[in-house]
Amino acid sequence: MTTADLHTLTGAYALHALDEEERGKFERHAADCESCRQEVRELAAAAARLGLAAATVPAPALKSRVMRRIAAVRQEAPRTVPLPRRSWTRGGGTRRLSRWALAACLAAAAGFGGTAVWQHDRAQQARDAARLAERRTAELAAVLAAPDARSRTAALAGGARGTVVVSASRDQAVFVASGMAKPPSGKVYQLWFDDAGTMRSAGLMDPHRTTEAVLLDGRVDQASGIGITVEPAGGSGGPTSAPVALLSFPA
Repeated sequence: MTTADLHTLTGAYALHALDEEERGKFERHAADCESCRQEVRELAAAAARLGLAAATVPAPALKSRVMRRIAAVRQEAPRTVPLPRRSWTRGGGTRRLSRWALAACLAAAAGFGGTAVWQHDRAQQARDAARLAERRTAELAAVLAAPDARSRTAALAGGARGTVVVSASRDQAVFVASGMAKPPSGKVYQLWFDDAGTMRSAGLMDPHRTTEAVLLDGRVDQASGIGITVEPAGGSGGPTSAPVALLSFPA
């Protein structure tokens, strides 16, 4: 693959459409090619925003059908406990089950009950997660598509770029990152509202993604911008490191 060929892969790289070998070759090339890095940043940011702005909420009827199927479809084949051939004995003209076989049956019944409870819990968790994801996606798209949405883009460390989008009518904000380096192992990027110098947690970024759009947790209120710090996995109650980025909200 020639250098000229590598220059044409910026779009495929931004959309994660390269295989492992092609991605490695392009990344080695991009390390010494500023024009390719710049084009990747711009394409990734555009793709993230366009895709999210066009997001649609599934029809309520489709969601209800999926939720019913989650609760009704068996996740595991039923387990059976074979009874030993001599588990039945005759005594006093009647048949009675041996103690061992009775215990096995009770254990099997308990196991079936436990499996049913586990499946119900997993189904409920899936429903809750689906509802939360659907709600946050709809809110994120609404902020990006709001008539009064205002955005500001700034260069971040390591050649990354960040865009903050604010809707005053919705009192919400979205942060779109492109090309951010992954945080150290066991760490995560945490977002903060800047309330006149007091930092208020606004949520966490996915540590496995370098390009992401995040709906900030909480209302904008009087915040003037956002900050980004590196925190332990799970986040912190307050910033524990110097900010890796500070972005003012658009006027």
